[in-house]
Amino acid sequence: MKINRHGKAKILTQEEIQFLFNEGFQSDRDRALFGVCLYTACRINEACTLNTLDVYDKRMRVRGEIIFRRHNTKGKLAARAVPVIEELRGLLVKYTPDSREGFLFPGRHGRGHIHSESASRVLRETCEGMGFEGVSTHSFRRTALTQMSNAGIPLRIIQEVSGHRNLEELQKYLEVRPEQVKGAVASLSMLGHVGEGYVRKSQFVDVNPMPDTETVSRD
Repeated sequence: MKINRHGKAKILTQEEIQFLFNEGFQSDRDRALFGVCLYTACRINEACTLNTLDVYDKRMRVRGEIIFRRHNTKGKLAARAVPVIEELRGLLVKYTPDSREGFLFPGRHGRGHIHSESASRVLRETCEGMGFEGVSTHSFRRTALTQMSNAGIPLRIIQEVSGHRNLEELQKYLEVRPEQVKGAVASLSMLGHVGEGYVRKSQFVDVNPMPDTETVSRD
């Protein structure tokens, strides 16, 4: 768990997510901002630098996909589009951007976009007020990616959502819970050496054994 900016960001439980969005965040902007982070598994800077038209069409209707532009992604590797699920759509419908042009989440006094450090401060103050420890803006991304992995989604597909350059980097984000490790080790009981399922080697019977005197063709 991340404490004083050290360690990995906490994976949020469903209960913590509900508390944050229903009682913690005090504005539609904050719910929309961190909702984008949670429901698209994006990085905080990718959410902060979204343009309004990356999310809404010209009639201010929420698009079916959110476009993350290449120059706003880490390493500027490639643009990607992430589908908008209903939970996120609901947050975006309630949020009213200041204008159709420019950044979706404007900075102070409408200048530029909200800075990732400002977003971090909002989250930190909210979590402190609710008694949550170890939560950072990265928690939403780790939570989303871990949830998809636990749901059995192939890593290659998750990579399309996360934008990681390789699977090795993606795997560093995924949390392995103690009960998962216990379950993995418990599966070894199938190899049990005692009990009814144990068969001695002597019980196996050779099929059609080759006689010692059999002549082998040299053709």
